[in-house]
Amino acid sequence: MLKKISTATLRKGMFVDQFCGSWLDHPFWSRKLLIKDDKTLETIVHSSITEVVIDTAKGADVAPNPTSNAAPDPAPETDSAPCPSAEVPTAEMPSVAPELPVSVALEEEVQRAKAIFRHGKQAVRSMFQEVRLGKALDTEGLQDMVEDMNRSLARNPHALLSVARIKHKDEYTYLHSVAVAALMVGLARAAGLDEAAVRDAGMAGLLHDLGKAMMPEEVLNKPGRLTDQEFDVMRQHPMEGYKLLQEWQDVPQAVLDVCLHHHEKMDGTGYPERLAGEDISLMSRMGAICDVYDAITSNRPYKAGWDPSESLSRMASWKGHFDPKLFQLFVRMLGIYPVGSLVRLTSRRLGVVVEQNPTALLLPRVRVFYSATLRQAVPVTLIDLAEAGQPERIVGREDPENWPFKSLDRFWAGD
Repeated sequence: MLKKISTATLRKGMFVDQFCGSWLDHPFWSRKLLIKDDKTLETIVHSSITEVVIDTAKGADVAPNPTSNAAPDPAPETDSAPCPSAEVPTAEMPSVAPELPVSVALEEEVQRAKAIFRHGKQAVRSMFQEVRLGKALDTEGLQDMVEDMNRSLARNPHALLSVARIKHKDEYTYLHSVAVAALMVGLARAAGLDEAAVRDAGMAGLLHDLGKAMMPEEVLNKPGRLTDQEFDVMRQHPMEGYKLLQEWQDVPQAVLDVCLHHHEKMDGTGYPERLAGEDISLMSRMGAICDVYDAITSNRPYKAGWDPSESLSRMASWKGHFDPKLFQLFVRMLGIYPVGSLVRLTSRRLGVVVEQNPTALLLPRVRVFYSATLRQAVPVTLIDLAEAGQPERIVGREDPENWPFKSLDRFWAGD
């Protein structure tokens, strides 16, 4: 029987069927868990969650009140106490689509996006650990994560995709999955796919590298380039992930397909099955683009990530790798000069792209901070290149490695 109760009345032995709130409000990647110890209990009680739904068929019930001699109130009917966010149809729930969030500025949404990635890293790390222990995957918890990504992209289409690039070298394994999920949700929205397909795209991104949980850790976490033999081992991860996902119920076919085929190439030179062209599903072609983009823009122990605009330029030159139409859509989604790109203006000042102009990809907002002529910092100025009468234009992108800049993220991400 399901009961909604206050977290203040939780006790060890109870089975939590659902947290009443966003997955950002608690540190657990799964919606369902058995409270086995004091640490888990205290974590829930001290989180932002105030109510949960427990399943008394799988764990302890609410303790009776010893001070009352009155007959207890009858328990609520089974399945009558879901949280408002639970997808349980009732007569009282109107069949009206939820109101879309109001669009917000990038600077504001970046903070929410950072929170999504912090929790996402924890979730993927926990997921990998549980898979290694042979535990089943709880896809409901992952669906909450995807929904928060979808809402963030609705509020601002660039904040989440830009924050996806910010990773420390030792975080890549886990944050890569979160970043690919964000890119997949964004690309699915840009392609006009329906809501179910957008959710599948996000789930596919989160689970595309699940097979890496089964790779030897000394190979997975090697702080350097892999040998040919080690690379052959790593090439097994799509099939290993596919096998794991097949063991679990309710995994969408699109998620299975992306897990197995995100390393396929349009010209048939990819792996594991050397599929070509439209033999590769739409979702897997999307996955190939998102996976590679995040990989080459991320800092690794043996290599610094490329600038976003440089990455798009290089990907465009790799003929036969990606679906051309999908790649064009991907570029339009990120912008010709994605957020975080270092550019040179007509005044020979350098700046960082901080926000896109959806109607004019060559005219984003740029935060200028350095003079290439004087080779010194200048007062930080925000310039909207699309503003009427604005004389500045972008004359080209710049390689950050050619300049004495430690990090450009602080100019747009607030770090």
